[in-house]
Amino acid sequence: MIAGAAAMSALLSSSAKAAEVSRGFLEITTWRLHNSDEDQAKRVSGYLEGGLFPALTRAGARPVGAFSSLIGPDGPSLFTIAEYTSLASLQEVLVRLTDDKEYDKASQALSAGSGMPFVTMESSLFHNLAVLPQAVLPTDASSRPARIFELRTYQSQSMSARQKKAGMFNNGEIGVFQRLGMRPVFIGESIVGPRQPNITYMLSFDNLDGREQHWKAFGSDPEWKKLSAPPELKDAQIVANISNILLHPLAFSPLR
Repeated sequence: MIAGAAAMSALLSSSAKAAEVSRGFLEITTWRLHNSDEDQAKRVSGYLEGGLFPALTRAGARPVGAFSSLIGPDGPSLFTIAEYTSLASLQEVLVRLTDDKEYDKASQALSAGSGMPFVTMESSLFHNLAVLPQAVLPTDASSRPARIFELRTYQSQSMSARQKKAGMFNNGEIGVFQRLGMRPVFIGESIVGPRQPNITYMLSFDNLDGREQHWKAFGSDPEWKKLSAPPELKDAQIVANISNILLHPLAFSPLR
């Protein structure tokens, strides 16, 4: 009982540590498409590459990645990720976008084709956890093949359950991913979006076989087993549902 209490104290102290770190905010947008003569994937991809991502950069945001769904529900779809230093920065970016003539021209061009350029777009906003206060972008993207990326969402039973799961990530779980070579890109608590409360994160792998091998290694890792051993930290207590999507980066994606 004493060991369990000590472990819980360490995990819950993560909220205090987080206040000491400048944590960014991530916006994940899903672009729902359908297969038709409208060629929605090509139209939206062109708009992202030549319109939205350059405009976000000019406005002070950080484009992180653009992806197509490889394995997941409701395909076809595209995903974009942008990072902001603060909520105030997000507001400033939105204001600057409205005054950006090049961005407006790109938006008009997206709408100018026949039919619908996309079916719908859905955005969620996340506050990065202290363990990864900013998204991690690779420095070797131009010298290797593109990787595959796994976007995982852990929905918790309550806000306090999510806090416990955040403590696990901040105090060891992300470290295990890093040590095993699973390349965590970002991890954040959802503050706007569906299926709350949840924590969403992204990992990258060289290929599908590598992904399977890494997850097997994670499941048998002694450090992970020790971290997840307390009964109050079992999934049945803090994770109600897990969903994942496998993504492939678009050619212009900074994260690839």
